Amino acid sequence: MPDWKSLEEIQRDAEAFVSLVHVLLGIYVYEWFITLPFDWDFISGKKPFRWPMIFYFANRYLLLFAMIGIVIGLDTRSQIHCQTLFTFIQFAGDSAVGLASINLAIRTMALWSQNRWVVGGLTVIILGHWSLILKGVRITATWEHGHGCVIKETDSTILAAIFIYSMAFDFIVLMLNAYQLIGLGFGVKKGSGMVKSRIGQMLFGDGLIFFLIAFFANLLATVFMLLNLNAVMSVIFNVPAAVFSTIVACWAVRRLTNFSDQRNNVVLQSVIPITNNFRVGRPCSENEFPPTVHVKVESFTRSSPKQNFDYANFEKRRQDDIISRTEGFPVQLTRTPGEESSEGSGEGSGASSIDLEAKGSGF
Repeated sequence: MPDWKSLEEIQRDAEAFVSLVHVLLGIYVYEWFITLPFDWDFISGKKPFRWPMIFYFANRYLLLFAMIGIVIGLDTRSQIHCQTLFTFIQFAGDSAVGLASINLAIRTMALWSQNRWVVGGLTVIILGHWSLILKGVRITATWEHGHGCVIKETDSTILAAIFIYSMAFDFIVLMLNAYQLIGLGFGVKKGSGMVKSRIGQMLFGDGLIFFLIAFFANLLATVFMLLNLNAVMSVIFNVPAAVFSTIVACWAVRRLTNFSDQRNNVVLQSVIPITNNFRVGRPCSENEFPPTVHVKVESFTRSSPKQNFDYANFEKRRQDDIISRTEGFPVQLTRTPGEESSEGSGEGSGASSIDLEAKGSGF
């Protein structure tokens, strides 16, 4: 059994921590690079930026800066202010864990159609989570010649509370997703317990994967924080927990966003077919007009003179209404033969008809 408090053991643990951080930085930078086109679509304006994406970008880039800061603090051989650097790293890393849970909570709120009880409950949980995160920024790091920045002390109790809270939060989010997707039959066959729709499968599958990965990563970090073997071992698994939670949370956000975009494109293409004779955004030439559309409207009148007079007024209003409804189309109103005689006739009942000729307008 090693002496975890000895300087030799702490030095070995610190070397292992440095190697682990470099591996995790490589994994995270690789994941960031291959998904950068998704971020660029929002930055360049190809995709509309909505407020939930604030948490996505904050989660993604706070952790990136925290990882870069850790590598700087561990690798530099020039004296720096270690306390300031590691305070930022502690805050950014804990914030990444909190933002990962927020990203899944926002998706759960949308799944529940902004139900006020769900939104209110999750908001209270989020505020409680962040009160612990802000309170847990307690770390002591100093510069030692020949070693660089060395972590001297951390508040393991607060850090353990943050990660335990995160596990409970993620479990609540998973249960809310499962209840809505399976219990209430969203894309689910009653009594089968199997999600049938593509969106249902994706939401449930992503939520389950996120929960399992984040749960075990946070559990491992919590166990070592509660053991409090030494200053290094207490935080050695905090970085993996933050990295893997952020990766799967951002992955779930991208999956849902891309699914929604594909669904909207399919709907748009089915509603607005693009043909050679009709193009959105360009006026049609004379040779490209679609075929003439004939609309015949029939009406019936009674034989009394008063009613014939009322009918004439009604007929005029009806024609004006037709013209207003076809605004932007070249419209010609013609009467069929015999219509004038039926209007002036005082006997029996007559029928009138209107042919509406409308040629395609230029959009």
